[in-house]
Amino acid sequence: MGTEPLRFGYWLPVFGGWLRNVEDEGMRADWPYVSTLARRSEQLGFDLTLIAELNLNDIKGVAAPALDAWSTAAALAAVTEKLELMVAVRPTFHLPALLAKQAANIDHIAGGRLSLNVVSSWWADEAKMYGVHFEQHDDRYARTAEWLDVVDGVWSKDHFSYAGRYYQVQETILQPKPVSKPRPVLYAGGESEAAKNLIASRCDGYLMHGDPPERVAEKIADLRSRREALGLPPLRFGVAGYAIVREHDREVKAELERIKDVRHSAAGYANYQQWLAGTQLERQMSIEEYSVSNRGLRTGLVGTPDQVRSQIERFAEAGVDLLLLQFSPQLEEMERFSETVIRPGLVAS
Repeated sequence: MGTEPLRFGYWLPVFGGWLRNVEDEGMRADWPYVSTLARRSEQLGFDLTLIAELNLNDIKGVAAPALDAWSTAAALAAVTEKLELMVAVRPTFHLPALLAKQAANIDHIAGGRLSLNVVSSWWADEAKMYGVHFEQHDDRYARTAEWLDVVDGVWSKDHFSYAGRYYQVQETILQPKPVSKPRPVLYAGGESEAAKNLIASRCDGYLMHGDPPERVAEKIADLRSRREALGLPPLRFGVAGYAIVREHDREVKAELERIKDVRHSAAGYANYQQWLAGTQLERQMSIEEYSVSNRGLRTGLVGTPDQVRSQIERFAEAGVDLLLLQFSPQLEEMERFSETVIRPGLVAS
C-alpha cells in the first residue's frame, strides 16, 4: 500500500444505469443528469469519474441511449473543478496521434485532470456496425502496444516518427503538450497474459473487475512482480465495485434481492454473452452476477456503514489506491455513501 489515501471514484452512468434487469433506474443517459452528478460528486468527496466508451448501450440494450465519452468528457472538464476525468479509449476506434491531440486539449480545459483508461475492444457487433476492423484478442493487444507508443511519443516529443505494423506517423508535431506531467495517467485492465504484460510495461495503473480483497491482493502482487522485473516505477491499482449501504441487514438483503432478480430475456443479455466470448477471464461468472456489470458484487461493498468501511480497509491493506464504484440510483446512493462512509471515514482518519 502506498502513502496516499485510498481514493473514491465512480462510473459515470453514460448508459442510464448499471442493472440489466431494471429498466428504469432513475438516472437518465443525458447531459443534464451527468453534469449535475459530476458537479455534486465533487462536493460529496469523490475524487474521480470513469467515463466509459461504447457507441452502443451494453447495459440496457443496443437500442437504448448511450452518451459519447469524449465529447462528454470535454464538457465536464469545463464545469468541474477538482474531479479527475478518466476517459475510456479504445485504440481500434481512434488513430493515436489524433487522439493524443484531442486528449491534450481536454487536459488543458480541465487544468491537468485528465487520465485515460485504455481498453482493447471486445464487442464484435459494435465494430461491424460502426465500420471498425475487429481483431482477435491477442492481436488487439499488439495493436494497443503500438498505439500507446505513438500516443506517448507525440505527447513527449515534437517531430515524432514511428513505423510499426499497425501505425505509421512522420514528423508529428503536437502542441500544446498535456498539462499533466510527465503525461496523463494511463490505466488499463485485463486478465489475460497479453493484457497483464502490456499493462506492466506500458501503463501507469491497473484496473480490476470486482473480486474479494484476498483475490485482489494476489493480482496486485502479480503485477507488482512484473513491473519490478522491468525496473519501472510502481503501478497504481483500482478495483470496480457495486456499493449498497443500509443501516440494517434486512434492508441490505431486500436491496440485493431486487437487483439480483435476473431475467434471461433482459435487453442486455445478448451483449453480456458477447462480452464473455470476447474476453479471457480468470474465473467464470455466475448468472446472478450478470445483473450488475463489472463483477461489482464480488467486491463485497454491501452492508451496514461499519461493514462497508471495514471492507474498504481490507482493500487498502491489499494495495488498492482507487475504488471505482457503481450505485443505483446513482445520485441518491452517492449522497448516502458520502454521508455514511466517506465523511465518517475522513473524520476517523
